[in-house]
Amino acid sequence: MNTKPAIYSNFSSITRKKLGLFIASFIVFLATLTILVYEGTKKTVAVSVDGEKIIVKTHADTIGDMLKDLNVVVDKDDYISHALNSEVKNKLSVVWEPAKKVTIQDGEHEKDVYTTAKTVKEFMESQELHVNDHDKMNYSFEDPIYENLKLVIDRAFPLVIKNGKQEEEVWSTSTTVADFLEQQGITLGELDRVEPELDKKVEPNSKIKIVRIEKVTDVVEEPIDYAIITKKDSTLAAGTEKVVQQGKEGMLKKEYEVTKENGKEVNRELISETKVKDSVNKVVAVGTKVVVAQVSRGKTVSANSDAPSGGKEMYVSATAYTAYCNGCSGVTATGINLRANPNLKVIAVDPRVIPLGTKVWVEGYGYAVAGDTGGAIKGNRIDVFVASKEEAYRFGRRQVKIRILN
Repeated sequence: MNTKPAIYSNFSSITRKKLGLFIASFIVFLATLTILVYEGTKKTVAVSVDGEKIIVKTHADTIGDMLKDLNVVVDKDDYISHALNSEVKNKLSVVWEPAKKVTIQDGEHEKDVYTTAKTVKEFMESQELHVNDHDKMNYSFEDPIYENLKLVIDRAFPLVIKNGKQEEEVWSTSTTVADFLEQQGITLGELDRVEPELDKKVEPNSKIKIVRIEKVTDVVEEPIDYAIITKKDSTLAAGTEKVVQQGKEGMLKKEYEVTKENGKEVNRELISETKVKDSVNKVVAVGTKVVVAQVSRGKTVSANSDAPSGGKEMYVSATAYTAYCNGCSGVTATGINLRANPNLKVIAVDPRVIPLGTKVWVEGYGYAVAGDTGGAIKGNRIDVFVASKEEAYRFGRRQVKIRILN
């Protein structure tokens, strides 16, 4: 039997184990070396992704490949600091900012825009959006842009407002009259009126009118006229009168509710009236005694007799009137009530020619007193009082002789 020595067998077993360990260690060494060489050959790139900075080690040849490895999809509106086909170099800094969606509502027009602008001001400049001092936006220029931001621009338009008496041109972005008044800081009173109405739409270049309405109380004291009462007095000559009692006005207090629009009174309504003081009637005694003049032969003179002697003689144009003519009150300028005393002899004169109260004799009429005036009685003209229209018509117009007796 041919057998190996035991010592040789043990040595062979130990040698095989060492060889196995060596081979395994060598393989590990090669793998580690390979990894180290692989990692050591990577390029180091600083990448800013939407504002967040990261350090990337890559074997990518281009910027586009590198970003693709990072699962970054670059859209056409995004910002990228280098072209996607640019070569990747060690210690390179790459900036990528994704575009944000912004909705613009400019008046009645609305659209979506993608932008990489940082602020509202930058965004508006990039979109060539311009606003004036009167336009309004829901964001300020300094506000940052964020995803799905909605920028609303209200365009102002001119219009005229008349607030009471004051009128001016203003700018507005309001849609209704009520919104406009609130925007302008205008407060309406309970009674004020607005044209057009509050719910109406505000149109460019239109006119809004505010009527300021107020109601005030006005207290007025008005005099109460006194009445003139005439009493016949047989002791006084016909055509003369005497005041027995002086008249005094009374006083009436009236309270009105006055409506004013823009300071101008448009309505006045009587609320109440109170008598403060009663009036006192004027009492006048009117003479009824007929004065009969004596002629030189001792005979009485009637209305149609010859003129009395003495006094100033003159010729005048004479007409006749009654107490009931158009516009007549029946009371003469000296206070004689002709309607109550239809038989008195009174003439209307021009006081510059014949003073009131003068006793006269009128050819064809008789003795009378100058107790009245008239708008048409000027110069050498008189108007004689008669009881009826028929007598006035019969008298007509005539040239008569008169004598002024006192």
